[in-house]
Amino acid sequence: MFENGVLLVTGGTGSFGSAVLDRFVNSNISEIRILSRDEKKQDDIRKRYNDPKLKFYIGDVRDYQSVLNAVRGVDFIFHAAALKQVPSCEFHPMEAVKTNVLGTENVLEAAINCGVSRVICLSTDKAVYPINAMGASKAMMEKVAVAKSRSANGTVICATRYGNVMASRGSVIPLFVDQIRAGQAITVTDPNMTRFMMTLNDAVDLVLYAFEHGNPGDIFVQKAPAATIETLARALTDLVGKPDHPINVIGTRHGEKLYEVLLSREEMAAAEDLGNYFRVPPDLRDLNYGKFVEQGEEKISHTEDYNSHNTERLDVAGMQALLRKLEFIRALERGEYQSPED
Repeated sequence: MFENGVLLVTGGTGSFGSAVLDRFVNSNISEIRILSRDEKKQDDIRKRYNDPKLKFYIGDVRDYQSVLNAVRGVDFIFHAAALKQVPSCEFHPMEAVKTNVLGTENVLEAAINCGVSRVICLSTDKAVYPINAMGASKAMMEKVAVAKSRSANGTVICATRYGNVMASRGSVIPLFVDQIRAGQAITVTDPNMTRFMMTLNDAVDLVLYAFEHGNPGDIFVQKAPAATIETLARALTDLVGKPDHPINVIGTRHGEKLYEVLLSREEMAAAEDLGNYFRVPPDLRDLNYGKFVEQGEEKISHTEDYNSHNTERLDVAGMQALLRKLEFIRALERGEYQSPED
């Protein structure tokens, strides 16, 4: 469906954008546009790929005009631009609102006005039952996307939601590896804390699945295994040949959950099981408040949410098998390690 099309990736200089480029740069897509604020990272990508189908736009999703300039003539949008770090959003919640909520409004408004065919907004498990500003802003982003999808004049707007993307920028796996290599104790917040685990390729697959199968307002979730943080740490120490490497338990940080939820129980009651994925259709009730106040949904009372405690649980061997899908882990085992942060 992307043949001879024009794709825009907002926040395209991040980990997800790089994975998209790896997947698409040698395809028959005609043009890939990258919209981001960081001219240095854009220049790095320009030199890395050296491909004329890549077009770079300096801009900020907070500014509608810069978004509009990048969206004109586009067929498809992956909206990945966001503030994603829990601590920074916690200290600066209005910055999270400006980028994650108002920025999404700008992208979707420009997409509708320019006749874009499909838009996928990338969200996070932290948007479900949010306890921090980042999760709350992403939850509002999803609400904006669903609301916009109701009157999008032919532009199909969907969202994807996923958990930990292993070895993405700022994630814990490179941190653990660097601590092991530096001879420092691994810093674990709570050994029993669980997190969903998926690769960047899984994240791209999820977005592509949503593009192919999404109806307006749908939210897609990929079924994913989970592991405790202790299992992850032990898997990494064994991989680098230091099974007795010390682990220092520092306690749960502000804004962290014991486990993450990919689908609330209300969403699970309405979700369609598609095998490897769940599709959550939008709530299409109109503004007749009686349907919210006087009518209930009995199924919700008997449904459990989909979380990292009740999904498939990886042991150390299973976690290592998943880690070996990462190129930088394979390089680590070959003695050719380079941090994915570099």
